[in-house]
Amino acid sequence: MPSRKQRLQEKQRRQLAVVDTVDKAEVKVRKAETELAVAVAEAVQVFGDEHAASEGLDMPVEAVRRFVGMAASGAEATDDVSPQPRSEVPGGGTTILRA
Repeated sequence: MPSRKQRLQEKQRRQLAVVDTVDKAEVKVRKAETELAVAVAEAVQVFGDEHAASEGLDMPVEAVRRFVGMAASGAEATDDVSPQPRSEVPGGGTTILRA
């Protein structure tokens, strides 16, 4: 039977593994959202305006505007990119530290 310390260590290991998995998934979601924002912004240019893009993409105008805004702020952010602090996770992974 494992000691209390061993049980706690195992629980912490599982928690860190789950946090690492969620962090990796969040990165993928942000990347996909960014790619979608760029594609929607391009669609607005191709269709001529937000309303035409909304109809062409079968997407609410508010969503089109949100993605166009994301694409615009993403373009501005690439001019001033600073790395986020990271923390090593047992097992070789890393976790992004958030304020």
